[in-house]
Amino acid sequence: MSHQLTQLAGRIRVELVELEQVQDRIQAGWQRVQQTSDEYYLDGVALNLHSFYSGLERIFELVASRVDGSLPAGENWHQLLLQQMTAEIPGIRPAVISGSASNQLDEYRGFRHVVRNVYTFRFEPAKIQKLVDNVAVLFPQVQAELLAFAEFLEVRSSTNS
Repeated sequence: MSHQLTQLAGRIRVELVELEQVQDRIQAGWQRVQQTSDEYYLDGVALNLHSFYSGLERIFELVASRVDGSLPAGENWHQLLLQQMTAEIPGIRPAVISGSASNQLDEYRGFRHVVRNVYTFRFEPAKIQKLVDNVAVLFPQVQAELLAFAEFLEVRSSTNS
């Protein structure tokens, strides 16, 4: 189990590097939207916002399956997974992310659903702008929380060896 925890910590760190690139692409794409009003850049921003949440959810799924031992099921499993990450599991792990981060991430989870189910010409630029503006503040917070969790995994792994 300790080797698995070390691997998971490493995977979290790798995903965070990639998510940082996604966050940079969101900001760069939004600048182009502002400069050109080109709807195709808006589509790119929406796709990167989708990737932002999907990458975080990938981390959450790994934590749920490898540390918690259970992934939520059912129609609203995405919501339940996000809630699961805010819960401390005594004797197993601390909360992975804070409640405030979870509340903000829920908007990205919802937007990901929009990207998957709505034609791109129906995107609302004002809603996308809110997500773009917020991600610049939210990502550093979530990044710090996930790095702290990765550190927890590494410490736990070394004490279990």
